[in-house]
Amino acid sequence: MKTNTYLTRLVLPALLMIFTLPMANAQLLKKLGKSAEKAAERTVAKRVAIETSKKTDQALDSILEPDSEGNNNEPPVSDDPGNGTSGGVEVEGNQESSGDNVASEGKKTIQVYSKFDFVPGDKQLFFDDFGNDFIGDFPSKWNTNGSGEVVTLNESAEKWFEIKPGHNIFYIPDVPALPDEYTVEFDLLAAGIDEKTSSSTVFRVILTDASQFQWGTNYIYVSLPLCQYHPVGMRVRSNKMGINNNVTADIRTAVMNRPHVSIAVNKQRFRLWVNEKKYIDIPRFLPEGGIANQLRFELPYMKDGKDRLFLTNLKVAEGGVDLRRKLISEGRISTNAILFESGSAVLQPQSMGVIRQISQVLQQESAMNLNIVGHTDADGDDASNMDLSKQRAEAVKNALVNIYSIDVSRMQTEGKGESEPVADNNTVDGKSQNRRVEFIKI
Repeated sequence: MKTNTYLTRLVLPALLMIFTLPMANAQLLKKLGKSAEKAAERTVAKRVAIETSKKTDQALDSILEPDSEGNNNEPPVSDDPGNGTSGGVEVEGNQESSGDNVASEGKKTIQVYSKFDFVPGDKQLFFDDFGNDFIGDFPSKWNTNGSGEVVTLNESAEKWFEIKPGHNIFYIPDVPALPDEYTVEFDLLAAGIDEKTSSSTVFRVILTDASQFQWGTNYIYVSLPLCQYHPVGMRVRSNKMGINNNVTADIRTAVMNRPHVSIAVNKQRFRLWVNEKKYIDIPRFLPEGGIANQLRFELPYMKDGKDRLFLTNLKVAEGGVDLRRKLISEGRISTNAILFESGSAVLQPQSMGVIRQISQVLQQESAMNLNIVGHTDADGDDASNMDLSKQRAEAVKNALVNIYSIDVSRMQTEGKGESEPVADNNTVDGKSQNRRVEFIKI
C-alpha cells in the first residue's frame, strides 16, 4: 500500500506534466508568435521612418547644398540608433584627453528652417570664436572664479572653450551692459554624455544684475539639460517674477549633435530656440526696467573628468527687431545674421529667420524688387573674396526662390568682396561685422 501511494505521488505529476506540456508549449508559442509579429511590425515601421527621413533630408539638402551637377552627395544614413551621436575626438589643450567620446562634429545634414522665426540683432555687441586665443589658455575676453581652457578637436582649426563644472562657478564674457532688446547665440558640443549622465546635469544661461561672482538681487536662468536617459525638460527661474518651474523639452538628440542655441530678449519677454525649435516663450520673465543685464554661464552638477562641455561662436547683438518694417520704410537693410559655412557659399540653417522675413516683404510688396549684395572679411586674396561674395548673394537668392517661391526676376545679385568694410578686419569682432549681406530696394 505504501509502495502504491509512493508511485502515485511520483508518477501522477510526471504524467500530468507530459500531457499538459504540449498545451503549454502551444500557448507559449502563440504568445511568442504575437510578440515576434509586433517586433517585426516595429522594425519595419522604424526602417520606413528612417528611409522617409533620409529622403526628406536629401530633398531639402539639394536646395541649399547642391553639388556642381545639382546632385546631393550626402552619405547614406545608417539605421544604427547610435549613428552620429558620438565618436572618438582628440582634444588638444593643456590637459590630457581622458579618452571620452566627444560628439563628432562631422558634416551636419542641413535642414531648411523654413518656419524658424528667430532674427538675430543687427548691432553686434560681442563675438568670440576664440580665434585669437592660444590653445590651453583661458580665453582672453572672459572671466571666471573657476577654470577652463581653449581647445581644438581632432584636426579641425576651429577652437572651443571647455567649461569646467562647479556649483556657483560662473563664466562671464566681456559683454557690456545689455540693452532692452538683444539676442544671444552660441554652439555647444558635449563629450562623455551617456545613459549614466545624471538627470541634474545642466548648462545654465543666467541674466543678473550682479557684476561679480554672485547671483545678484535680480536674476533669471534657464537650465539646458544634458541628461540622456530621460527627457528632464528645461528649468526656468525668475526670482523677482515668481517663476520657478520645469518646461517640457526633449533635446537629448540635439545635445549630442552640436546644438545651436538662440535667445531673444525683448524687454521682459524671453524666447529660446535649440536649432530650429522654440522651446521657451515667456512674456514677463525678466524683471521690469532692464536691470538683469549681465550675461553669464554655469555648469553645475556635471561629473568632472567624464562629462565635458565645449562652447564656441558666442555672439551677442543689440536688436533682434522686425527687419521687415525697416526694409519697407527705408528701402535698405544690412545684416550679418545670414551665416555661411567657413570659406563657402553654403548657408547655415539658422540664417533662415532673416531670409524668411525678406520673403514676407516681397510677398506683401508685390512691386518691390531687390538687389542682394554679399560682403566678406579680408581673409584670403581679393579675387577669391570677390567670387565668394557673389556666390553667397546667389545662395540667398536661390533660397528665396526655391524655398519661398519668390519670382527670380524680382532679384539681382552683386558681390563686393572685402572692398567695403564697416569694421576693423584685424579683429575677430570686426571680421564678423564685415561678413554681411545687404538687401537694397531697386
